[in-house]
Amino acid sequence: MKVCVIQPRYSFDAGEVGLCFDELMALLDECDESLDLIVLPEYSDAPADVHGKAGLYGAAEKYNAILMEKARAAALRCHANVFVNASHYTEDGIRNTTHVIDREGNVVERYFKAHPAPSEVRREEQGGYGVDVGYSYEFAKPYVIELEGLRIGFMTCYDFYFYENFARVAKENLDIIIGCSLQRSDTHEALSIINKFLCYNTNAYLIRASVSLGEESELCGCSTVVSPRGEELLNMKNSVGLGICEIDPRAKYYKPAGYMGKPKSHYEYIEEGRRPWLYRNGGASVVPFEDVMKYPRLCAHRGFNAVAPENSLPAFGAAVALGAEEIEFDIWSTTDGELVVCHDPTLHRVSNGEGKVYEHTYAELLELDFGIKYGEKFAGLKIPTFEEVLQKFAGRVIMNIHVKIWDENFEDPMVEKIVELVRRYDCEKHVYFMTSSDRIIKRVMEYAPDLRICVGWDGNPDPMSMVDRAIALGAYKIQLFKPYFNEETVKKARENGILCNVFWADDPDEARHYFEIGVDTVLTNDYLAIYNATKDILKK
Repeated sequence: MKVCVIQPRYSFDAGEVGLCFDELMALLDECDESLDLIVLPEYSDAPADVHGKAGLYGAAEKYNAILMEKARAAALRCHANVFVNASHYTEDGIRNTTHVIDREGNVVERYFKAHPAPSEVRREEQGGYGVDVGYSYEFAKPYVIELEGLRIGFMTCYDFYFYENFARVAKENLDIIIGCSLQRSDTHEALSIINKFLCYNTNAYLIRASVSLGEESELCGCSTVVSPRGEELLNMKNSVGLGICEIDPRAKYYKPAGYMGKPKSHYEYIEEGRRPWLYRNGGASVVPFEDVMKYPRLCAHRGFNAVAPENSLPAFGAAVALGAEEIEFDIWSTTDGELVVCHDPTLHRVSNGEGKVYEHTYAELLELDFGIKYGEKFAGLKIPTFEEVLQKFAGRVIMNIHVKIWDENFEDPMVEKIVELVRRYDCEKHVYFMTSSDRIIKRVMEYAPDLRICVGWDGNPDPMSMVDRAIALGAYKIQLFKPYFNEETVKKARENGILCNVFWADDPDEARHYFEIGVDTVLTNDYLAIYNATKDILKK
């Protein structure tokens, strides 16, 4: 198979976008009928540093149709498969898309960039491009097409940096990976390492097209063809033009799987020793982060405690299994420093014990039954630790963590330990802390500024008090406590960029009312009933 990567000149002068586009089209015209496969770089309909949403959308409006017609003509003229990255319009805007055009000039597949770059995600008012990225927050297996008997996968620019995805891609048993890129800030050496590493791990050929920043530049460029051995068959560095070479796309690389081992691909060898529990949270069960999870939401207060004991692993598991996007729970500390999950400061309502939670050791609490008061079928249920909740559900749901020891101004608020556990289980972006203590809020924001804080009710009946506190603290959310708020409270919070929770609503009409006045998240003890009553609002 004869493959070709096109590497055009790129300009940081937005005024040269037309000239750069014409030069790219001239290179495409140089392709001939000897080629089987042609790859163009990322955003070929905006081949210069266009600025913001207006620049990107303006370039797409002017050049996209011309580009797609030229690519189609090249596929027909050369009788080749053409892979061209360009804008694709959806009802939500432009998507970064690699279009697959077959030898007959038909667009047969489209790959949407799996990892949109931060500049693509940011809205126009934030200095970004306002690209449609909503699809990227849903589960999707690696995009693979079958073309002329070959299995072909895709990576676009920012996708190349997510090495944790390489192993998942390898499972697809690809023959070729198509890469449409810019990667304007990386050196030739770095790009070469990334590309070789990808091919060695996936046992596939990489055919990658980028742009030239000039012959003298050590950045960007490196349109390349790399074999499954990790061997560069072609590397254009920053040359402008066509890079052409022959490959056997079915050729694979197998090596001894360890000393004296049978020949296997690198991925197969690694798969034998994989230990997923040692790695970062990942996979289909991981939900979008707190700051991108959609609103409005329902939060399962103390888990789905209509079917299982509150603040228990079964209650949390039931909520997550039903699709709850958020759960709420409460933590206390024992006399020997263990963080445990329980709502009340006292034990008698939720267990067969007496006294205060925080006046017992963890071993003493384990002697108690935290299920029997709920019902015989839960007899023997033990109090969960904060760490056990994280072990089971970190990354699987947003966690609204009410830290009771912070409300009570404990001598040791255990801020460091609580934060360390969140970091240990890699769920910083899936949690936020709720407390009524402004002193602790300031301390946590200073100690761990990346973690989110929700301001709780401090006993002040003034409906605006909590909003004013949150504004002064620079907090992320408030958790309104009925009846000490009204519609004006919510309006003022929203005007100041503060999200609003409400504790609580188990009545369907009440929950609908809260959503209708602009509340973002309603806490409920009866998750399924309230979800069914409000799902038309939640799904908008």
